[in-house]
Amino acid sequence: MTDEYLTRFLGIDFGLKRIGIAVSDPLHTFAYSLTTLQNDSTILKKLSDIIQSKNIKKIVLGVPSEEKTSATSIVNKVKKFKEQLIKEFHLDVIEWDETYTSVMAKDRIIESVNKKKKRKNKELIDMNSASIILQEYLDSLK
Repeated sequence: MTDEYLTRFLGIDFGLKRIGIAVSDPLHTFAYSLTTLQNDSTILKKLSDIIQSKNIKKIVLGVPSEEKTSATSIVNKVKKFKEQLIKEFHLDVIEWDETYTSVMAKDRIIESVNKKKKRKNKELIDMNSASIILQEYLDSLK
């Protein structure tokens, strides 16, 4: 088996406070939630550790639909973050429409998490959103 078969894709749900992270399996078939990171000055270092340890070869970054947000919204911050990712990691960064992923993530959590208090954990929503973004991209490759 070559190293190509051991590579994975990284899914990112960008937020001003938190960034949800998901990773694909080596065959690029399934996405699974990995973690949620605080969006602070250490974010690129934390992402670097994940990229190296998981042998990431491509990043799928969720981008909100511009028609559903204002011009001064988070879209510009996501685009700036994308440029940071490209500059720092020299990987392909694919933009993926994240419209409704938070709603889908909440529905997924309601179905799979029994305790109401745990369902309200925003970190759980962020990493599930990242997983949905990545899974939609992986499904589009088939």
